[in-house]
Amino acid sequence: MSKLEVTLTRSTASRPHFHRKIVEALGFRRLNETRVLPDNEATRGAIAKIPHMLSWKKHEEGAKS
Repeated sequence: MSKLEVTLTRSTASRPHFHRKIVEALGFRRLNETRVLPDNEATRGAIAKIPHMLSWKKHEEGAKS
């Protein structure tokens, strides 16, 4: 299954409550935190709601850090 690397790039301060709930649902706790999430319709839908606060790219399984 493919995955996405999603990074929270903008703060939730002064944002609507539903934006904060989406950030929380994606599992973010801090600014500039990166999470590897499954590439499915639910994740894509959450990203589509707040694209101005996130950056994302395809996660490469075999890549070394």
